[in-house]
Amino acid sequence: MGIGYQQKKVREYRGQMPSPGRPTVAWREDRVRFWAAIARGVVTEDAATEAGVSSPVGFRWFRHAGGVNPRLPQMVSGRYLSSSEREEIALFRAQGAGVREVARRLGRNPSTISRELRRNASTRSYWLDYKASTAQWHAERRARRPKVAKLVANDRLREYVQDRLAGVVRSADGQRVVGPEAPQWKGRNKPHRGDRAWVRAWSPEQISNRLKIDFPEDESMRISHEAIYQALYVESRGALERELVGCLRKGRALRVPRARARQKAWAHVTPETLISQRPPEVADRAVPGHWEGDLIIGLNRSAVGTLVERTTRFAMLVHLPREDGYGIVPRTKNGPALAGYGAVTMAEALARTIITLPQQLRRSLTWDRGKELSDHARFSVSTGVKVYFADPKSPWQRGTNENTNGLLRQYFPKGTDLSRWDAEEIEAIAHTLNTRPRKTLGWRTPAEAFDEQLRSLQQAGVATID
Repeated sequence: MGIGYQQKKVREYRGQMPSPGRPTVAWREDRVRFWAAIARGVVTEDAATEAGVSSPVGFRWFRHAGGVNPRLPQMVSGRYLSSSEREEIALFRAQGAGVREVARRLGRNPSTISRELRRNASTRSYWLDYKASTAQWHAERRARRPKVAKLVANDRLREYVQDRLAGVVRSADGQRVVGPEAPQWKGRNKPHRGDRAWVRAWSPEQISNRLKIDFPEDESMRISHEAIYQALYVESRGALERELVGCLRKGRALRVPRARARQKAWAHVTPETLISQRPPEVADRAVPGHWEGDLIIGLNRSAVGTLVERTTRFAMLVHLPREDGYGIVPRTKNGPALAGYGAVTMAEALARTIITLPQQLRRSLTWDRGKELSDHARFSVSTGVKVYFADPKSPWQRGTNENTNGLLRQYFPKGTDLSRWDAEEIEAIAHTLNTRPRKTLGWRTPAEAFDEQLRSLQQAGVATID
């Protein structure tokens, strides 16, 4: 069966059109909802759910855009037909309504409906058929107005930008310095604690502003720093090679949305564990049994836990040996934490240390925002100690602990491997601190002040029994 007369007329009206491939899985409105959620800081998987598409589709949209929001307007101009109007046109046509009747129902000009039926109808079958999905597909494809990027059209500008980003490092006498051999770029972020290529590595802002100095009279040698970022991250621009993102200081493969960058991975901090919910008695240090805690970190992911009682300044150190397989089992994403201060290991080590105290001397624990205590709920159940987390970037809220950590650095300096010391040696350092007289305690030692609290508890217990 050959091509029909009506199909031939429609194709002549459209002009020669190469096959654009299969229709998309979602429409413009879906992308608008997706990027609006991304702009609010929602993770990609949840943004895809809000847009009504699958997670792989959402991740593909985000990666193809390089993490750069295309900033689609919320609504299409009223002069253009929307997808909902095209669905109504298909429904009215299936009911046998004519062009003028469809136009009257939609409040559109008849010529608009007639042009829509000719331009966006499906011509793959013998009969000229109008389908809303196919029509929307054709309309969105035709609405694209790709603009040639400035770095594509201007070779001299592109070479200048590339040389400042990825140009070789030279000494003062002009000799090239090769530097370390960098790994091949595989579409991921810069290597973690690994060698990177030695390049000039100017930032896009530096390049943009330096152009005005190097070419003061040439207006064609102008480009904004945002245009350089988009040329690096957005695949469709095609101006700069994607691997040049490794020349940026952060070395990220995808751009992080601003709202998402402001968020912190503090999901373990629940509203009831905020320091603002801590009892007022903790602040005045009148009631003993309230502790502050933190980690001191050493070389090769070694650490020692520190606990300090606020009233007596009594310190307890937590030995955190490495787990079996550390340094042998390859590190895997979301794999077991073998360094010794993973969430489960940390909670168990703290519980073993603090459970040796009487109940009256283990009332609460104030920790910083570290994820090592993300298993605080299980720790509280097993010990009866309520956990509170300090505010972000507020070390003064745990001043006693910060001061103690500073004293401990005399014995455990930064940049040294803390896993060399066993539990007895660490306990000896704690004993040394606890037997050092303190001005704030009237030159008594923390051990003496803590023993006094223990004796008062024992006397109270005897008086209660009698």
